[in-house]
Amino acid sequence: MKNKFSKQQWSWIFYDWANSGYGIIITTAVLPVYFKAVAQSSGVSAANSTAYWGYANSFGTLIVSLLAPVLGALADYRGFKKKMLNFFTWVGILTTLGLSFIPTSQWRWLLAVYILSIIGYSAANLFYDSFLTDVAPNNDMDSLSSYGYGFGYLGGVMAFILFLILQLTKGFGQLSSFGVARWSFALAAVWWLIFYAPLLKNVQQVYAIEPDRHPVRDSFKRVWQTLKHIRQYKEVAWFLIAYFFYIDGVDTIFTMATSIGMDIGITTTTLMIVLLVVQLIAFPFSLLYSWLANKTSTRVGILTGIIIYLFICLYALKLNTTADFWFLAVLIGTSQGGIQALSRSYFGKLIPKESGSEFFGFYNILGKFSAVLGPVIVSVVTQITGRSTIGAASLSILFVIGLVIFLYLPKLIRQKN
Repeated sequence: MKNKFSKQQWSWIFYDWANSGYGIIITTAVLPVYFKAVAQSSGVSAANSTAYWGYANSFGTLIVSLLAPVLGALADYRGFKKKMLNFFTWVGILTTLGLSFIPTSQWRWLLAVYILSIIGYSAANLFYDSFLTDVAPNNDMDSLSSYGYGFGYLGGVMAFILFLILQLTKGFGQLSSFGVARWSFALAAVWWLIFYAPLLKNVQQVYAIEPDRHPVRDSFKRVWQTLKHIRQYKEVAWFLIAYFFYIDGVDTIFTMATSIGMDIGITTTTLMIVLLVVQLIAFPFSLLYSWLANKTSTRVGILTGIIIYLFICLYALKLNTTADFWFLAVLIGTSQGGIQALSRSYFGKLIPKESGSEFFGFYNILGKFSAVLGPVIVSVVTQITGRSTIGAASLSILFVIGLVIFLYLPKLIRQKN
């Protein structure tokens, strides 16, 4: 496993650290709890507040999914990638900060601004991911991608500890529980801004297409060309189909875990501790997945992650106690970063580097568009059954489909040839 990176590579890694405050505070730990409290105080039931949270995540990711191919094609022009990363990063930072200023009675506005923050966060990640091909040769991608996710989780721990200090001291005696939550949203925004600076300064686009006179218009034309390119790269196409399904389950479990925990009676304090432990576990295990990929193959590492997540979904059917929740949380921590990191590096090795953003646009459209399906599945099944644990278990179908396709990927390629 490579443990010495260049200044440029460390700067790339630290963007994962930068937006980790958003991931843990906004997506996972604080905002979901805060939203459910605000919504329920306005008369929204627990099941419906969970469902609305899922629908908001689905809608935000749907918008990014529709934009991703054109954004990716546009970013491949020389000088465009960093500008677009900068624009959407600022959208994410400012809307995350904006969450702090929404009155507690306005739960609908809270969801609306959250959706805008999803768009900024997710679109920025498209360009960040595509910079992997600029900062690393193929033989370094597994290590660099895994270190990115690993340090992202470590950064999340640091940001989360700052939040816990605010919570346990009640803002040093100055804040209510709602006030602590709102200050934590500002913390996530400032954290993102500070640690984004190294990438902005040190990382440059290496592989690019020379810009046309009408790059936006021509980017739409190149979206169609991208579809043709993907069909020519059969391994890319089959991988993206498998990725569409299994990453949907991974992202949905990440975004819905806190709401599901609250529905089975897990206290807010326990949830905060569990999420902190998960972040701590995810750091070394992301690096362990890199070691596994180097010792075996990237493909074996991805298959391992899919199988573990399938077990998590099936075990959710008996999720009744705090101990059950702890068990599943630890399992998620062991594999969440690893499967995402190796998927990113696996894809980065397959694609032509001069069209990296173009291809990562489709990588992100499938990753993000799939995330529209998962929360809807959980939300609908939860509303029908009245049990969010059954909703979580229903995600197993996504992992089964992804596993089957990825398991037989080489055979499918040979048949196409």
